[in-house]
Amino acid sequence: MDCTQRQPKTSRSEEMLRYARNQEVMHMNVKLLGMEGDPDLQFLLQGGDLLKVRSPSWKKTRYYRLQEDCKTMWHESKKTFRTKQTFSLDDISAVRVGRQSEGLRKYTEEQVDGRCFSIIFKGRRKNLDLIASSEEEAKQWVNSLQKMVSNMNNLSSQQKTEHWIFSCLVKADKNKDDKLSHSEVKNFLRLINIEVDDNYAEMLFKDCDKSKSGYLSGKEIEHFYSLLTHREEIDVIFGEYAKTTDFMSPENLVEFLMKEQREKTTLADAHKIIEKFEPDQKAKEKKLLSKDGFLMYLHNPEALVLNSEHKDVYQDMSQPLNHYFISSSHNTYLMEDQLKGPSSTEAYVRALLKGCRCVELDCWDGSDDEPVIYHGYTLTSKILFKDVITAIKEYAFKTSDYPVILSLENHCCVEQQAVMAHHMSSILGSALVTSPLGDGMPTNFPSPEELKGKILIKGKRLNKLEASFAAEEAAADDPDVTEEEESNDEDEQKEEEKSKKKKLKLAKELSDMVIYCKSVHFHSFEDARENQSFYEMSSFKEGKAVNLAEESANAYIHHNVDKLSRIYPGGTRTDSSNYNPVPLWNAGCQIVALNFQTSCTDMDVNQGRFLINGKSGYILKPAYMRDRASEFDPITLTRGDWLKHKTLHVMVISAQQLPKVNQKKSSIVDPLVKVEIYGVPADVAVKETGHLENNGFNPQWNDNFQFDVYVPELAMVRFVVEDYDSTSDNEFVAQYTLPFNSLKMGYRHVPLLNKNGDLLPSAGLFIHIMVMDAE
Repeated sequence: MDCTQRQPKTSRSEEMLRYARNQEVMHMNVKLLGMEGDPDLQFLLQGGDLLKVRSPSWKKTRYYRLQEDCKTMWHESKKTFRTKQTFSLDDISAVRVGRQSEGLRKYTEEQVDGRCFSIIFKGRRKNLDLIASSEEEAKQWVNSLQKMVSNMNNLSSQQKTEHWIFSCLVKADKNKDDKLSHSEVKNFLRLINIEVDDNYAEMLFKDCDKSKSGYLSGKEIEHFYSLLTHREEIDVIFGEYAKTTDFMSPENLVEFLMKEQREKTTLADAHKIIEKFEPDQKAKEKKLLSKDGFLMYLHNPEALVLNSEHKDVYQDMSQPLNHYFISSSHNTYLMEDQLKGPSSTEAYVRALLKGCRCVELDCWDGSDDEPVIYHGYTLTSKILFKDVITAIKEYAFKTSDYPVILSLENHCCVEQQAVMAHHMSSILGSALVTSPLGDGMPTNFPSPEELKGKILIKGKRLNKLEASFAAEEAAADDPDVTEEEESNDEDEQKEEEKSKKKKLKLAKELSDMVIYCKSVHFHSFEDARENQSFYEMSSFKEGKAVNLAEESANAYIHHNVDKLSRIYPGGTRTDSSNYNPVPLWNAGCQIVALNFQTSCTDMDVNQGRFLINGKSGYILKPAYMRDRASEFDPITLTRGDWLKHKTLHVMVISAQQLPKVNQKKSSIVDPLVKVEIYGVPADVAVKETGHLENNGFNPQWNDNFQFDVYVPELAMVRFVVEDYDSTSDNEFVAQYTLPFNSLKMGYRHVPLLNKNGDLLPSAGLFIHIMVMDAE
């Protein structure tokens, strides 16, 4: 149905004007996206009817169409014709064809599988489950949406800024006459997160209103845009090196790269940069770099604050598995809190796509002999064990090829354990490790490289790997203890012993699948050293683990040279809050499990730790944490190879296009920037800029900070933008965290992530970094 038929009645001339204007807006956005004449884009702009699915009884037809900004999808009801803006393409995490979502599997029949698809959103927003009228139409929707999302993601920083600003200009033009009045200019400034006083707004308006008409149009709006996006700090830097003309020569560029950016470079490299980033063809032919080309180069991914050589897998992946920090999730099935929140296979998908390599499955007896996963003795919803294994099979190696560990919290009867073993064997197939690699009994862990594409089971087993297996049913080594009860404090342990619990029996089929990660109770480091095999590992509640890390750090490090340790949140964290993983990494603990569903500083730091090495979920521990004779202690910091005292100089120069914390038009952020160092206790520090009032668009600070970093291999740097509030806690705006040793020096843009860890398309910080050996 044509969208113009859905509008309220207007005169023919008004319809024609509106149509012409919408076509112009659309053409400008299509051109910006480089998709002129693209059939997939045309399909979305035309739109069509889809069946929206929420439950078995709630399935309603909605008309979906991409708006002229080529960024926003809206729908309207066929019965009420009530139009509603639904979502931005920026909010889409993935588009999945078929009945892959829990909702579609629950509420639709198998025969409509080819007509189904789901739109998966970033953050906690629920999936949008849809059914098209035919399989061909479903494929067209999926392909078209995937192409648009991909194109949006691949826009350069400058293109994203232009697209965003242009969309704000269109919104600000209230009467849709392609002109901006004085009040509309003020409205536009608020939309882009900047508040200016009336005098400055008047001055800006008059400067651009060359025609003295009282409004801005055409070239005047272009001039207004150029004034807004002008980067004074870039002028200064560029002017330092383009001394004789308005352009940098290749020699000027080499000087800048070597002196400021501390990069080894040649004239040939400079020529390549000019060829790639200079937008002016005449300048490019003369082998010159303009200010615009210079800014485009500074925005390119290779020139950002993260060392581009660390983006792909660059570490030695042939070391034993326990020599790596491993990205790990606790109660992976939960989407929200630990008491009444929903469980979902989608939670596993999201964790795995974030590079998580150890996920937890809390298994209980279900109806119809089908084991379920949920947080036992709570109101959290239940999901089928086999559905979780299917989701893991599908998504385990999308982000990383390196091994996934399934941490089983087993509460099932023997019969349903056998069902679990069957599901894992039949669904995971050859990916599941069911016997040691190589010939004979192993004496050490295989490496992540050797385990590529493999899935390991962590759980209880009947006896030692070396021994022949026992009967079909037998008690485990410590049958009264389930996984997360293993590290209870002594008093709690006594209480457990008093309780009359039914002995947990193990099915041989399930026990046989535990090869490299056998769960055992921890008694002491000495006991573990004398009695535990390398593949026997313990889980530690955060409180006990932190105490060990503070009081016996060196002993903990020695323990983790030979064995794996898993840490998990304390039981009081019913809100799914997290703990600081850094002290546990400092003690060499590999599997520090966090609640991935909870956005917080601790998760930011976790994602920052695993940002590098191809987001593989494995980070090689420093050599002094892999050495049995190591004397390293993060608390006392005695002299050794780990002491590489560095001085970090950070200049926070400016920010660009910060998002609004409060979406009200009148709400403008008062931004400040914090620079935080995480690592050994001696390195932990925080420094912050002053706050700037009413400017989230282009604030400038030019504040300098200095930090001492003693153990750089374990240090992390976090840049945090907050909205200052004098009466209460500041509000989080954005952040970016990365390892200290992955910083690039010089003038660098810092991409910014929102609270869910998703990239903010146009936002960023501009800083100067210098790392020097301390005297």
